[in-house]
Amino acid sequence: MKKSLLTKNLLLGFLSWLIPYLFSFLFFRPGGELVVAYATFKSAVTVVGVGTGCYLMYRYFKYVETDFVRNGVIVGVSWMVLNLVFDAIFLMPMAKLDFGEYFMTIGLSYLAIPPLGILVGYVLERGRTLTSPRE
Repeated sequence: MKKSLLTKNLLLGFLSWLIPYLFSFLFFRPGGELVVAYATFKSAVTVVGVGTGCYLMYRYFKYVETDFVRNGVIVGVSWMVLNLVFDAIFLMPMAKLDFGEYFMTIGLSYLAIPPLGILVGYVLERGRTLTSPRE
C-alpha cells in the first residue's frame, strides 16, 4: 500500500470514529445526563455513524486504482480496529463501561465495517469486468 493511501486510510478511519463521537455529545447535558431515550440516542448515533462511514469509504476508494477487494479488506479491518481502540481510550473510561458491557452495546456494531469495505471493493472489482465487452 502506498504511503499516501495509508495516510488517507488512517485519517479517514479516525474521522469515521470522531464524527459520530462528537455528534453524540449533542444528546447530553453538561453534567452527563442523556436528554433523550437511550434507544433514540443509539439510533441517531448509528445513523450518523453509518452515513459517515459510507461517505468516508467512498472518499477512500476514490484514491484506489487497483486491488479493490484487497483494499476493501485493509480499510474495513483497519477502520474497525481504529474505532475499537479510540473507544477503549476515550469512550470506555468516560462512560465507565467495562469491556463486556461496551462490546455488547457498542463495539459489536463495528464488526459491520469489514464486510462493508469488502463489499465496496468487490463491487468496484466487478464493475471493471461488468463494463468490459463480453466475448
